[in-house]
Amino acid sequence: MSMDETALVEARGLKKEYGRGHLVVDDVSFVIRPGETLGLVGESGSGKSTIARLLLRLEEPSAGDLSYRGWDLLSMTSREMREMRRRMQIVFQDPYAALNPRMRVKQILTEPFEIHRARPSGGLASRLKEMLRTVGLDESALERFPHEFSGGQRQRINIARALALRPEFLVLDEPVSALDVSVGAQVVNLLRDLQREYGLTYLFISHSMPLVRYLCDRVAVMQGGRLVELGECEQICDTPRDEYTRRLIAATPVMPAAM
Repeated sequence: MSMDETALVEARGLKKEYGRGHLVVDDVSFVIRPGETLGLVGESGSGKSTIARLLLRLEEPSAGDLSYRGWDLLSMTSREMREMRRRMQIVFQDPYAALNPRMRVKQILTEPFEIHRARPSGGLASRLKEMLRTVGLDESALERFPHEFSGGQRQRINIARALALRPEFLVLDEPVSALDVSVGAQVVNLLRDLQREYGLTYLFISHSMPLVRYLCDRVAVMQGGRLVELGECEQICDTPRDEYTRRLIAATPVMPAAM
């Protein structure tokens, strides 16, 4: 189905309507190529998180097409989509709400293997320790509960869980907006390192143009459910064509020197 043979993910004419005539996503098209990071930016309510849920079929679009490596996602059965979700994962905005407070970290990280009936090579215990090391945490975290960790550590646990089944594609839905600036900078650097190490492809959703400029190859700008600008990150950040993009850039502060 894909019109672009170089695309890992392709959306064409995506629409999402709630109620009668309330278009949250209105005729949005883009591609994400293997190994790249596409930034999706815009103010709250612009449709960014809805697009994230549509790409993973956590919600169904009202119209449009979606493909992954040329496979038609919208024609897949629930069983087929379950298999696809081994390739596609999401890291949510709020590291506090995303972790079950009654589960130890060991249970949280084991859950993806149980859901997908997957057996990691080398054994589960070894894999769990490796997952934590990958995100900069010690194996002693396995027996602890989420409330025993800081916000940045909790987001690292979320990232470890998202990477459990070794996906190709991660949707990062404002993954550092709930963290303070310096901790957020550390998590963004971790995400960049993980992408290099594992050849990951990202959709990075944010309202911060400086963050997007630091991490992304290309950027798509959303306003009121529509895509108003799409192109190379440097070009859009330096010479934006759309007035709304210029306002977004002017409204966000520079990144901390730590990055």
